Amino acid sequence: MFLVLKFGGTSVGTAQRIKDLVKFTGGAEAKIVVLSAMSGTTNMLVEICESLYSKEIEKANEKISKLDEKYREVINELFSKKESLLKATELLNYHFNHIRSFTLDMFTANEEKAILAQGELLSTALFHFYLEEIDVTSTLLPALNFMRIDANDEPDLNYIEKYLGEEIAKHPGQKLFITQGYICRNVFGEIDNLKRGGSDYSASIIGAAIHSPEIQIWTDIDGMHNNDPRIVDKTHPIHELSFDEAAELAYFGAKILHPTCILPAKKRNIPVRLKNTLQPDAKGTLIANIDTNEGIKAVAAKDGITAINIKSDRMLLAHGFLRAVFEIFERYKTPIDMICTSEVAVSLTIDNQQNLAKIVAELKEIALVEIDENQTIICIVGQLPKDRAGYAFRVLESLKKIPLRMVSYGGSSNNISVLVNGNLKKTALEALNNGLFNSNKH
Repeated sequence: MFLVLKFGGTSVGTAQRIKDLVKFTGGAEAKIVVLSAMSGTTNMLVEICESLYSKEIEKANEKISKLDEKYREVINELFSKKESLLKATELLNYHFNHIRSFTLDMFTANEEKAILAQGELLSTALFHFYLEEIDVTSTLLPALNFMRIDANDEPDLNYIEKYLGEEIAKHPGQKLFITQGYICRNVFGEIDNLKRGGSDYSASIIGAAIHSPEIQIWTDIDGMHNNDPRIVDKTHPIHELSFDEAAELAYFGAKILHPTCILPAKKRNIPVRLKNTLQPDAKGTLIANIDTNEGIKAVAAKDGITAINIKSDRMLLAHGFLRAVFEIFERYKTPIDMICTSEVAVSLTIDNQQNLAKIVAELKEIALVEIDENQTIICIVGQLPKDRAGYAFRVLESLKKIPLRMVSYGGSSNNISVLVNGNLKKTALEALNNGLFNSNKH
């Protein structure tokens, strides 16, 4: 049985951090290590692609050279043996020549996906080479040989399980595999990806596919906190969360965990543990199929929300009105986060504005429409039984001085959500921290 360990971009962000990974990947237990690209790499690759789309070839080449130079500095610090440095230099030559080749031809979305894959291919190979230099046996496990999404851009778990098993079986007795997060192939066999933050998703999918005893997500923070520590003082890590609680927090803005990460693990009932590379002895957060204590556990915030108020032009909602509204969002594949209804109106929120103009145009054919942009959903998460009084009161009392655009309660026993103007996010998070966690009113 293999443990699955995922390390993010900061964990491979410098030569020293790459060296530090060795202490996490050793030991008697068999492991599959999933790596992100070095911090900053994917952002730079995105910028390169933007320049290529704009046909700013000189600008693209400048960015490629800058990224190339960064990697040259890393390998000069990482490797002490000439043969290792030569091998790493040849690796960089290959990958950066490959990236530069895209400046010579017409650039399309397929080429963009191929460029974005280079960061993970580089980080995994460099870590593998470093392990070779210090005489630690490991095997590179190419994610492009087994990780695939289907026609709906969802992981094809049966395919992944089959081909990942075959890849592992090629190396009997091997106890340490290194593979790429984020990257995959699509149903046509082309290089694709699991979207930004997808390395968490890769780890969860791999863990589910091999029925791992545990999936570990290593970051530079000691687990999931009860509020955003970048914004609010006096936060603390939560030691245990149910799958449902963690999924709510991740979806509504907890940056430590990718929103899609929970589902594959939950389906196979595999615990997910969040750990801190800077404090490896810290308890972190265990996410599992467990009954946690009743009560409010944490708060998370999701920015970039658009609120849409849709009011029927009749005195009462006509039969089929709500169905017609939801069919419009369905046609444009635009998920709805929050929804509140009254006798003559429905208010809802979306986080994807790609088709907003088209959606609004269709809505205006059947209703009066108002739009509020720059909104923030704040989600209060925990075990909140519907037959227990007081939870909604505590939330609303904490926010009594803050205008609330929407309130959603009762749809789930795991969250209470409120919508506020984005400019009030910090004030609202601080008010909830004081009212829910740092007062004596519990």
